[in-house]
Amino acid sequence: MIFKAPLISGRLIKRYKRFLADVQLDSGEIITAHCTNSGTMKSCLETNARVMLSPVDDPNRKTRFTWEMIEINQNWVGINTANPNQLAFEAISQNQIPELTNYDSVKREVKYGDSRFDIMAENSEEICYVEVKNVTLKEGNYALFPDAVTTRGTKHLNTLMEAKRAGHRAVMLYIVQRQDVEIFAPAKSIDPNYSKTLIEAFQSGVEVLAYQAIVTEQDITIGKKLPYEF
Repeated sequence: MIFKAPLISGRLIKRYKRFLADVQLDSGEIITAHCTNSGTMKSCLETNARVMLSPVDDPNRKTRFTWEMIEINQNWVGINTANPNQLAFEAISQNQIPELTNYDSVKREVKYGDSRFDIMAENSEEICYVEVKNVTLKEGNYALFPDAVTTRGTKHLNTLMEAKRAGHRAVMLYIVQRQDVEIFAPAKSIDPNYSKTLIEAFQSGVEVLAYQAIVTEQDITIGKKLPYEF
């Protein structure tokens, strides 16, 4: 996933009201950027840390920039929750994820029942529904999801189980947008119900995949597969 325009560098002043962040650009100008991440962003918020923003050419937008990443432990952490969906779509379309290859058609935002899946991949043998989640929370060498209670995420797991029962392939794909972790796990202490539902989904045949994303100032690419623990 290549950024459409060169990113703008600055330093984080503060994040507030969930969707806003004040940033001092390298030029000295202080601006307010849009933060797509509605979670707590625990373990990826650090005052005065270097951040990268994408410029927005939309006269109807109140904010002129979107916050893309923050530098933590000398590594970029991708905080834009929209990017993993685009990355996963491109990676599956280009056969870059070994477990999700050889599909003739790959579509985004496909309706299923009263919900939507991020990706539907199809060939002559099967339909595969993929739900994608952005992971930024770190504890030790673990990448954890979620970083806040997510009833919406639990609903997605239940819908994946419905798709599996209907005879389709169902995949829960976690994109970990940081390099300083080695294992993925559900954040049991934050949302025990999500953790319980993920185990139930796995036991019912929903596949679980966790892949690291390599985040740079120019692009985001699929990295190595991570093991997971429930």
